Amino acid sequence: MKNGGWKKTAAVLLAAVLAGLCAGLPVYAKEAESPKSLFTEEELAYIAEGRTLKVGYVCDRIPVSFQGKDGSLAGISRQIFDRIEQISGLRFEYVPIPAGDITYDYLLTKGFDLVTSVEYNKENQAARGILMSDPYLSSRKVVVAKEALRLEPDAHFTVAISTGSQTIRKVINDQYPNFKLVDYDSIEDCLDAVSKGEADLLIQNQYVAEYWLYKPIYHDLVVIPMLEMQDQYCFSAVVPLEQDNGTDWREKELAISIINKSIAQMSNGEVAAYIITSTLSNMYEYSVWDFLYQYRYSVILLVTAALLITALVYVSILFRVRAIKAGADAKAKGDFLSSMSHEIRTPLNGLVSLNYLMSQNVGDQEKISDYLRQSSVVTQYLLFLVNNILDMSMLQDGKMELEKKPVNLRLLMDTMESVERRNMEDAGIDFRVKAALPCPVVTGDAVRIQQVILNLLENACKYTDRGGSVNVTASQEESGGKILTRIEVADTGRGISEEFQKKIFKPFTQERKTVSKGNQGTGLGLAICALLAERMGGSLSVESRPGEGSRFTFVFAGIRVSSEEEEEGPAEQAGGAEKPRILIAEDNELNAQILMEVLEEEGYQVSHVEDGQKALEAFAASEPGEYGVILMDLLMPGMNGFEATKAIRALERPDAAAVRIFASTANTMQEDKERAFASGMDDFIEKPINVKELLKKIQLSRR
Repeated sequence: MKNGGWKKTAAVLLAAVLAGLCAGLPVYAKEAESPKSLFTEEELAYIAEGRTLKVGYVCDRIPVSFQGKDGSLAGISRQIFDRIEQISGLRFEYVPIPAGDITYDYLLTKGFDLVTSVEYNKENQAARGILMSDPYLSSRKVVVAKEALRLEPDAHFTVAISTGSQTIRKVINDQYPNFKLVDYDSIEDCLDAVSKGEADLLIQNQYVAEYWLYKPIYHDLVVIPMLEMQDQYCFSAVVPLEQDNGTDWREKELAISIINKSIAQMSNGEVAAYIITSTLSNMYEYSVWDFLYQYRYSVILLVTAALLITALVYVSILFRVRAIKAGADAKAKGDFLSSMSHEIRTPLNGLVSLNYLMSQNVGDQEKISDYLRQSSVVTQYLLFLVNNILDMSMLQDGKMELEKKPVNLRLLMDTMESVERRNMEDAGIDFRVKAALPCPVVTGDAVRIQQVILNLLENACKYTDRGGSVNVTASQEESGGKILTRIEVADTGRGISEEFQKKIFKPFTQERKTVSKGNQGTGLGLAICALLAERMGGSLSVESRPGEGSRFTFVFAGIRVSSEEEEEGPAEQAGGAEKPRILIAEDNELNAQILMEVLEEEGYQVSHVEDGQKALEAFAASEPGEYGVILMDLLMPGMNGFEATKAIRALERPDAAAVRIFASTANTMQEDKERAFASGMDDFIEKPINVKELLKKIQLSRR
């Protein structure tokens, strides 16, 4: 897959980092011991000396280790060191090391006590004067090249290698004896050599390679996973060989032993939180124009959605961290980050898997289409998930407006089952769905109905052990002229205490700090679901006993939709009328270009202007009836969308009142909608835009 293809799914591959990290991490202790019981008397005496250990780090291993804005060590390794300081009482100072100087003699001469982000290799042990800690981060290697290569043992390739990458050098020499190794000062220099053709390939850690390949000049490079080549990062200490029985040797052994015991006290969730924050806050800043030119809009929309999700996750984390900063300590922040990492991990894993399948089936259009469809479903679900905090605020303030449109419940249940079945199977859970829906199409908000059902299923999977079962049943009854739909999610999990059932639907409440399978929720999901059910004219309730499982019942009300209403389509309503010419007023070039390509592929003639003033001028200069639809962004420089709409409606020409003007915006509050309609707009289209819904509204405008 070319890096065009790599960058096409760049944000999804970032998700691969986040979702895959926890699987590769060592298994740590669940509860920390006190220092007195954790360390030996000799180790406690060493700590009590209060020495500051000199730690060397390489500056180009982003996001693992690099030089931060304050000139000190930053990244995952720094967060691990800070935690080790808290647990053990050791003290560290951090000194950058040029990549070319990571040699035994250099480290020994300069008096380094420890080196971080070292590639773990059992052979680099005492016999070579190097002591290594237990690994704290696992990954795999990837090959970066200009074209797809087969790494056969007898192949002849020139390999760019960063000076100091001793483990990679040894593996290459052992497995590929005919490869020619050429040293470069940094990873970036290695990538330059491959891009220019000076070297055939580079072998590097996946996380580090992913960071550098965001750089636009590497858009033509190929990324090839090496499943058989794994590596692990650890901390190491260098000791003089001639004093291998002396004091210095023993002190380094004690330091490594203390570090190992401290690492073992960190939970997987805690380490995962460090990885997520380091990765999200240190993403390479690149331009989308380098890869937008080459790819179809369907994949670009997927990447845009994934980038939006990543941004929303980051903003949500910052929002929550700031909210708790005044009254909470660092541990509370870590707990929240761990919660968020769990909540997004499962759907992100689905996106990663689908992205891998797309890369393996590039030539199969039918499979690619199916994978894109499934990716769209999961991406939409992720978008709803990270909006939980905003949803809670809007629901509590009474500002959330639910849609009342025809909802195909059978299709919705099928989609829900397809999203969750793989998760259930991976967890070893028997998953069954039974739906008896005599009235399959009712009015309601499909997005929010699905949000409630999927939240209940995620919880059922999380709290049910391997070998258990989760059963979903759907039924309906008519009451007071409305259709009451009842969705029951029953599991054989650990159950809920009677005391906790009384407060289970309150925000930020959880029965236990460490839940099933080591995961932890945000404490918002069920509270939001309960409020949504109430707004839908129904309810959310629970029946449970500890050790016997739980049954959640979601009831919502809707109005029956006739088959005629259900099957009525925009194409039939539109008749044989000519497709309207469309004017797009949008100041964001990327949004405008994607929207234009979507509409042009549907056969529409499209024009684009950057602000409200130009939209007014373009319409005024057009022939009467030339434009049938205007897609108007609300917030634009100069004249905004509200002002432009009022000005167009005030023009003295026959089509000024007839042209259909749709608000196209990410401002989705009720007051924004009311202001849009008050200015003279005909409809409201929310961003990210649902393409099918947009086309339907445009087609309906031809009636």
